[in-house]
Parts: sequence; C-alpha cells; structure tokens
Amino acid sequence: MRLEDRLIVRGQRKLLAIDGGGIRGVLALEILGRIEAELRAKSGDKDLRLANYFDFIGGTSTGAIVAAGLAKGMEVREILDFYIRCGADMFTRAGLVQRLRYSYEDEPLAAKLREVFGKSTELGSDELRSLLLIVLRNATTDSPWPIWNNPFAKYNEASRADCNLRLPLWQLVRASTAAPTYFPPEVISTGRRDFIFVDGGVTTYNNPAFQMFLMSTVDRFWPGAPEGRGPWLAGEDKMLIVSVGTGTSPGANERLRPQDMNLLFNAGAVPSALMFAALNEQDFLCRVFGKCLAGDPLDREVQDMIGSKGPLSDGQKLFSYVRYNAELTETGLTSIGCGNIDPRNVQKLDSFAAVEELRRIGSEVGKLKVMASHFDGFI
Repeated sequence: MRLEDRLIVRGQRKLLAIDGGGIRGVLALEILGRIEAELRAKSGDKDLRLANYFDFIGGTSTGAIVAAGLAKGMEVREILDFYIRCGADMFTRAGLVQRLRYSYEDEPLAAKLREVFGKSTELGSDELRSLLLIVLRNATTDSPWPIWNNPFAKYNEASRADCNLRLPLWQLVRASTAAPTYFPPEVISTGRRDFIFVDGGVTTYNNPAFQMFLMSTVDRFWPGAPEGRGPWLAGEDKMLIVSVGTGTSPGANERLRPQDMNLLFNAGAVPSALMFAALNEQDFLCRVFGKCLAGDPLDREVQDMIGSKGPLSDGQKLFSYVRYNAELTETGLTSIGCGNIDPRNVQKLDSFAAVEELRRIGSEVGKLKVMASHFDGFI
C-alpha cells in the first residue's frame, strides 16, 4: 500500500516516538528489539517490521536516525548493527580544529548516514513505509522544525519550489543530530534559501511524543487532505502512542552553594536541565491526555499517572500511552538488576566504550517493562 493510501484509510493508529541521546540510542534499540519481538509473537508474523505496525514513527537527534531506519523498513537488529559498526565514528565530539576542517558533507557522521540511507533518497521517497517525523532546530530562524513526509502537509505540496519532500533524507537526519560542540552544523537548501540547522534535541521536542499526537490529529497540519480524510481520530481505543527513551540521568546536588553557580557552571548545567525538563513535560502531557498503561514514576507528587483522570469532563482519554525508559543513576540501575554498572559511564552521550553496558540496560528494561498486554486491542 502506498503511504498516501495508508494515511487516508480509517481505523486505529499506532505512533512510535524515540528520544534523542547520542550513543545512548543503543539503549532505546534494545527496548525496540523487545517490542519488535513481542509484536511478532502476538501477530504471528515472524517477519514483522515496526514500520508495518506503526503508522507514524518519529525521533529527535539519535532518535531520528533510529526512526528513519525503522520507517525505511529496517529491522531493529540492522540498525543496532549499524550503531555498533559505525558508532565510534558517528559519536565523536568535534573539536575546534575539526569544525574548521570539515566541509558540510565530509565529516564521519554525514558519510555514515549517506551510506545507510542513500545519497539520493528523499524525504518523500516511496522507500519510507510509514509517516516519519524528524525534529531539527533551524538556527537561522531560531525555531524548531518538526519536519515530516505527510504528502498532505502545507510545505510538502509538490508544486512548491521549497517542497520539503525533495530534501535528502540523510541530510535531514544529519541536521537533527548536529549537537553543538559535538558536530558541525548542517546547511540545507530549501528552494532558493539556505538554512543552518543544529540538533533537534535543543528544542522542546527531544521527546517528540506529544508533538506527534498534535501533528497527527490537528487539521492545520493536513491542509491538502481529501475531504473527510484528514487528521486521524483520537480516542483511547483508536490511537496508541509508544514512547521510548534513551535513559535519563537526573542528579541532585545537595552540596551546591550559591557561589558555585557562576557563568561556567550555568553554561554546562542550564542547557541539559532545560532539555531534561522539556523531555519530562512531553511525557507528562502524554500521561495527562492519554491513558497511561506503563511508565516509571515522574515525581513523588504525580507518580506514574496510571489510572489518573484527565481534564475532559467525561473522564475519557485521547489515546492509550506507554513509556519505556531507564534512569541512569545508581538507584535506577540497581532497580533493573544493573547495579554493577557505573552510572558515570552510561550517562555520557558520546561514550562508545559504554555501548555494551547500554545494551545490557536496554535489554533489562525490555524484559522487565515491555509486555504483550500493552498492545492489546491494537493488533
């Protein structure tokens, strides 16, 4: 079935969102591998790909790499093999000398992405089996750019000179992963204008789950859809959203003094604090407006929100929701049987040396938290 035909068929919808997180993407991939295995067993299709099950797959930064691979029809194992084979080249912090030396297309990450996605494959390619969302930040306009391949979206209209569907897929993924201080920015030409893009993780959509719900259900995102065949219908029995994290590392600093909070401290602490807060806000919104079936506690006040009542007067929720993630602290790792792993090793975004430990964490999360019952009613 063509993507355009798949989009206008009425019925249940399944969405998959993947957080950003550098090399910690392998943690998410192990969780996704468990999801893939559960769905294969539940459906009886041993060759099922997540793109065949999920109608809409989205990701930010490293999540964009994973999401694009899945939407292309790759098995989780294939993407994980790619990370293990190329991770050391892909997730290496770019120093000042490298920034000056690299052109926009010859640094290692760009080369690896062209290799796996193809240099000529466009966002609108028929190779993509599902809707795909990639979150970027446009540094030129100082704005987040959630870009997708919906043929009915305003900026995907074929007659436009700046039609987004003609943009190279590898370059969009590269732009979404261009974390400041880690990689050079990405310059993308849209029509007659060039824009400079950096990592989508420095927007409020490092976890893109709730944004995906909005884009799939609000009519303004579907202006070109046929009459009566536009946005998808909401409802806890009509839509399932699965959100997969790459691990969080909240850290209280009980010894912090006011005089310690100098310019250098804030430069290092504030960006990560804002990204963590934004990630949690997206998760919290999904649990408020969605029927939360699974998820770790958010804080001591609201807990995990399972069984909570939403703001709608009839108590109904707009979708069903599950969240799989791991807390990369000593307490969090111990709770999943990984207490012998040093949190400092797995909290870094660029530590390729910790890949096997990250894989173990993801595998344990998958075994402990991913359950076939979470997908009941959506097969």
